[in-house]
Amino acid sequence: MQLGLFLTTFHPPSRPVPDALEWDLEVLRRADALGFAEAWFGEHYTLGWEPLSTPDLLIAMALRETRTIKLGPAAHLLPYHHPVNLAQRIAWLDQVAQGRYMVAFGAGSFAPDQQLFATGGAAANGAMARESQEIMLGLWEAWSRGEPFRYEGAHWSVDSPAFSDVFHGPHARPFSGTRPEIAVVGASPRSESLRRAGAQGFIPMTVVHSRDYAAAHWDVYEDGARSAGLAPSRDVWRLSHPLFVADSDAAAWDASVGGAMGDTYREWILPYAEANGRLVHFAPALAASGQPITTELLAEKRWLIGSPETVADGIVSLYEETGGFGTLLASVYDYADDPAPYLRSLELLATEVLPRVHARIGFTPATKAA
Repeated sequence: MQLGLFLTTFHPPSRPVPDALEWDLEVLRRADALGFAEAWFGEHYTLGWEPLSTPDLLIAMALRETRTIKLGPAAHLLPYHHPVNLAQRIAWLDQVAQGRYMVAFGAGSFAPDQQLFATGGAAANGAMARESQEIMLGLWEAWSRGEPFRYEGAHWSVDSPAFSDVFHGPHARPFSGTRPEIAVVGASPRSESLRRAGAQGFIPMTVVHSRDYAAAHWDVYEDGARSAGLAPSRDVWRLSHPLFVADSDAAAWDASVGGAMGDTYREWILPYAEANGRLVHFAPALAASGQPITTELLAEKRWLIGSPETVADGIVSLYEETGGFGTLLASVYDYADDPAPYLRSLELLATEVLPRVHARIGFTPATKAA
């Protein structure tokens, strides 16, 4: 199992953008030094608590301040970009990163973003995302071979010329072959996006609002893969999960529920989910019992918070419940006003929790050559 980060990025609306950026970079530098394998960044346009519409710019900055951690947007919301422009930017970053770049695709599920771009809603966004993805994959294939590419679609048309000795272009070719590493994010029960990702050989990424359906995500992904004649390995599966580690269970509760993590849920995540009828997704079994879904209830019943031993127990339980996964992505919260508890959490996760988990699941990490 590897560790990674998911930077949505959560910041209180009062946080100035430069200060939010500095916090994100501080977290990335620390995670890189601790050996975290990867970090993913959200993209939204109208959400005050998630003020990042240009994850590729943050990635470009972070590449200069880190050494080994891989970075990627999760996800670029395809209906809000012209596919030629986005394919060029992705290929350029893939070249700059030299093997440290990944990308995830999404359709864009937030209604305010859909309204801003006047796309017509969820169904239209899905159709646009599928067309955009088809165009970008075709462009990268053509560019890698110096061939022309034409596409006449319902939403975009493309006419890419063949390579020219005069202009030395088109110049955008992915570093990783005919396409970069591509992931698809799934959050809803039995996500159809993950089924399609399996059929295309993309990386599955589950945002764990609830363990009640996380395991089903792999089943859906595997069904899609096998329908295309592929045999997927669980090592490619990423799970993003809310967690917090401290030196004791009590300290972890105080720093998470009583800190920025709890504030994010109380002031943003749960109110938005309730207003849009999605609150049940966070804990279907608890909701069915009639219990109000609160931050404190989720912390007690669903989050992975506590001492290293407690969190290791929780991760092993999640691993067993889901059947196994390759990378655990820790959600990042804005502790810029009091960084020490969160940075300590990252340290304990890497140095105390992960070795315990490896011992419990019988995994021996490869030894790096001297």
